[in-house]
Parts: sequence; C-alpha cells; structure tokens
Amino acid sequence: MKIILKEDVSGLGYKDDVVEVKNGYGRNYLIPTGKAIIASSSALKILAENQRQRAHKLAKIKADAEALAAQLQEVKLTIGAKTSATGTIFGSVNSIQISEALEKLGFSVDRKIIDIKEAVKEVGQFTANIRLHKEVNVEIPFEVVAE
Repeated sequence: MKIILKEDVSGLGYKDDVVEVKNGYGRNYLIPTGKAIIASSSALKILAENQRQRAHKLAKIKADAEALAAQLQEVKLTIGAKTSATGTIFGSVNSIQISEALEKLGFSVDRKIIDIKEAVKEVGQFTANIRLHKEVNVEIPFEVVAE
C-alpha cells in the first residue's frame, strides 16, 4: 500500500515522502497513530501543491541544518561514566547523555535525531550520527572515560 508520511519515521522515510509499506503496517500502526495517510490521487495533488508552496522554507531549513553541521564537525565530546575495574560501564551511554553534552557546549540537538550504531558499554572511542535534515547528517566522535 502507498502512503504519505506526515512525520519522520525512523527506518522508513521522512515527512512528505511517498513510500510503499505492507498493508498491516500501514493500517494498524502508521495511519491510526497519525504518522501517515493513504496516498490517494487527491492526497498526492495536495502534497505536490504544499511542497511547491513550502520550497523556499525548506531551502532555508536545509541551509540552517548545513550551517549547524559545519559547526558540529569540529566538536569532540568526552562523556564520563561510572566504570568497573575492567573498564565496563555500569549501564550504557545513550543519546540523552550525548544531547546533554552538546547542550553544555551551546548546541541544541534533540535526542531523537541522534543515532548510536552500537551499544556503548565500555570505555573508548565511539561515533554518533546526527540526522539534522533528510539530506544532512553529521558524525560526532565521542570518548567515554571513567569518572
């Protein structure tokens, strides 16, 4: 079934994308939760008109995201965590802690757009991917140290 996404859905697409999903996923999850609508011919015409009208706003949003990405590329984070004698962290480092560390440096980044590829459960060097825009991603290196 073809649907139009009303908001970004991780692993599926971004707002206003027309995507093909299985019927159950669309009818039982995406449409009832308000994340998507069925891509009928009238809905596609409305989407095209809305995109045409918002083109200049979207260009500004992308430019702002690129500017923030340029600033974030020079950032290197150090996150302290309680560790055992072997260097294993009690718990794990997640996107909330990375967002808070960026906040201390003066960058306002929502934790929902931060992706960490592997679970961070020990001391060392890692990278986090930040999705600022559908076309703008930036990788932030961070180091986990023992407190």
